[in-house]
Amino acid sequence: MDLQELLFMFFGGLGIFLFGIKYLGDGLQKVAGDGLRDLLDRFTTNPIMGVFAGIFVTILLQTSTGTTVLTIGLVNAGFMTLKQAIGVIIGANIGTTATAFIIGIKISAYALPIIAVGTFLIFFFKNHKVNNYGQVFFGFGALFLGLNLMGDGLYPLRDLQAFTDLTISMSENPLLGVLIGTIFTVAVQSSSAAIGLLQTLFAQGAMDLNAALPVLFGDNIGTTITAVLAAIGASVAAKRAALTHVIFNVIGTVLVLILLVPFTRLVEFFRDSLNLNPEMTIAFAHGIFNVSNTLIQLPFIAVLAWIVIKIIPGQDSAISYKAVHLEERFIRQSPSIALGQGKKEVMRMAELSEKGIEEVSMYFKTQGKKHRELIPQYEDAINNLDKKITDYLIQVSSHSLTDDDSKTHSTLMHTIRDLERIGDHMENIMELVEYQITNKVTFSESAVSDLDEMFDLTLSTIRQAVKALDTGDIEEANAVLLKEEQIDKMERDLRKKHIMRLNENKCTGAAGVIYVDMVSNLERIGDHAVNIAEVVIGEDD
Repeated sequence: MDLQELLFMFFGGLGIFLFGIKYLGDGLQKVAGDGLRDLLDRFTTNPIMGVFAGIFVTILLQTSTGTTVLTIGLVNAGFMTLKQAIGVIIGANIGTTATAFIIGIKISAYALPIIAVGTFLIFFFKNHKVNNYGQVFFGFGALFLGLNLMGDGLYPLRDLQAFTDLTISMSENPLLGVLIGTIFTVAVQSSSAAIGLLQTLFAQGAMDLNAALPVLFGDNIGTTITAVLAAIGASVAAKRAALTHVIFNVIGTVLVLILLVPFTRLVEFFRDSLNLNPEMTIAFAHGIFNVSNTLIQLPFIAVLAWIVIKIIPGQDSAISYKAVHLEERFIRQSPSIALGQGKKEVMRMAELSEKGIEEVSMYFKTQGKKHRELIPQYEDAINNLDKKITDYLIQVSSHSLTDDDSKTHSTLMHTIRDLERIGDHMENIMELVEYQITNKVTFSESAVSDLDEMFDLTLSTIRQAVKALDTGDIEEANAVLLKEEQIDKMERDLRKKHIMRLNENKCTGAAGVIYVDMVSNLERIGDHAVNIAEVVIGEDD
């Protein structure tokens, strides 16, 4: 077998393995539903619960990095504190060992039949649930197929004197093994792939346990780099969560290197007592390392949080997703008071919509990354409140309401629908700006000036509609109707100007499409502002 064929097998196998991991994780997530964020929100009341939530979510996602990124988003959103997030990140480290144990089961001989089952479920059934299970099977089989190919590509290494010398050096100098494990994991951006490769080499007899364990510890450090890269230029909370992951794994590695001899003896004890195969021996070592590291550091979560806050000081803008005023006891005690609480929450939702439009406007004007990061958070917060308030108001409607309360209830139900749609248009505009930046599409000065003016008018209309909703002021509501007429007129005028620019070759076709879509979305936001104002006017009738 020549070198080219070996390289093709290794890198092709690595690609199939990484695809299998990703496809398996996506399939498991679909099978589990979209409640992973709710699960993390509900079961992270304390760090210990956070650890278990982190384990469960990571097993479903098949990536500790994915869990860390999801956790970062929840910290940003105000769903959980940094201490709770640390618990989830620690749990993610344990959860990621699941892949190593799956590999240790040694069912790689059945990789192709498993892929066949997955393909059958995907292509021969129209039921989405069955398709999702098919994706799980296909990813599971692809994982083992890729691992087999990688192993075949690396098998000749055991006969190379240079590789033999390297493994001897790693046995004598564990820090070298840690460095190699870290570098390889950073290179492939997957600790599961790095550990799977290590299990294969160990099973082939290419290295002994003394050389394999330091590489394993390095893999654990390398897996933190993805989160670090994701946190570059991100929020303070994201940086703190990423740093927590790094510190936790580095401390664990330092401790286990100090106790390397007894740790190795412990792994050998389990291997001999349970008659473990080589792949499962590495899986047990991985599991023992992460569980021990968790038990040692869990009592010091508050200290870890204090350290990362000191290293990365500053305040971060947190957008609170959680409903603040929706208490179910009010529904039972007084539906009228419950409606008042519902209105307070709707006003919070309206404020988020208003601030989201401000961020979109600033993103268009400055193309700043900070504004781009905040917009999806506002959209998620709006969607979350839409669901929570709607559920709350439905419960209220099951009780006897006065005529005035019924009108208020109807007003709130209509308003939250319009606010949710404003959030959708806000996200549409963000994507258009993103497309403009990515494809280096430029607008003429007059086009930019006109859009700036329309953004300002639309934002002013939203603010006045929210004010009218809050105060019930009919004059304010009527002023919104007048402003919306200005927006409609501006939309017609800007479309005419756009056509003139096209005829004069002052505008490209790509710029024109983005421009017209932005104008259309702003006009639709104005329509929803009018809907809110009309509900206020109708409520007074």
